[in-house]
Amino acid sequence: MAFTAKDVKELRERTGCGMMDCKKALSETDGDMDKAIEILREKGLAAAAKKAGRIAAEGLVVSMVDKAKKVGVVLEVNAETDFVAKNEQFVEFVNSVAKTIIENNPANIEELEALTMVGSDRTVAEELRDKILTIGENMKIRRFERVEGDLVSYVHGGGRIGVMVKFDTDVADKEGFEEYAKDVAMQIAAAVPQYLNREDVPAEVVEKEKEILTVQAMNEGKPKEIAEKMVMGRIAKFYKEVCLAEQAFIKDGDVTVAKYTENKAKELGGKIAMVSFVRFEKGEGLEKREDNFADEVASMMK
Repeated sequence: MAFTAKDVKELRERTGCGMMDCKKALSETDGDMDKAIEILREKGLAAAAKKAGRIAAEGLVVSMVDKAKKVGVVLEVNAETDFVAKNEQFVEFVNSVAKTIIENNPANIEELEALTMVGSDRTVAEELRDKILTIGENMKIRRFERVEGDLVSYVHGGGRIGVMVKFDTDVADKEGFEEYAKDVAMQIAAAVPQYLNREDVPAEVVEKEKEILTVQAMNEGKPKEIAEKMVMGRIAKFYKEVCLAEQAFIKDGDVTVAKYTENKAKELGGKIAMVSFVRFEKGEGLEKREDNFADEVASMMK
């Protein structure tokens, strides 16, 4: 045996693999550490491939800004269980991916995965495969959005929701502005607007909504001309729900977010305009894995 218990310990620390796997790899390579790592990674890729079919709908959303560069990113990386979202290695990996996006501006996930990860000499794809092997769950970089400008980020519920808001401002009171901007970001997290202003709502979305509301009013027994008048009122209500600028401000329901912004600009003595926002909620639109605990226990007892 050309290796010691110390070598096994080192290999375990470097790869995160089990003791028996490390012993076996060192035996196969006559104690050559680098070759042993290679073997484990090769085996790990097979393990990662097996895990790739499993649903990853948990994980983490991060929203990060590099103030000096005026660049930010909202990123979602999925795993199979919310337990992993609290794993230090996973959190570190997600943050490093976010920094890699800020630094390199990849066009899509494929480009991102081919980049060398910040703080590593390996690509993002290699680091991801390594984490799948080490942590033992399927993981997936799902989506990201990179934004440039005057930005404020907000993360809610320990990585459940990530928000990034872009502003156009010349306010000198940075602290006052940050406080205002955080309020807007929290509004987006809580009230789930889909658009910034009513001008941003696509015409076909408005038409579809009008159709539905007209049929609703006629089903209530209203004549067509009255139904059409009612629809105009209901469309205004629709805008108040889906457009950030027209939503009632959560901390003061008497003013809209647009009015709150206007008031703050006056108070802080400058210009503030909301330009755009990104809101990611973890697992949005993904199928969750439904585990039946009773069945699981029963199968274990067999």
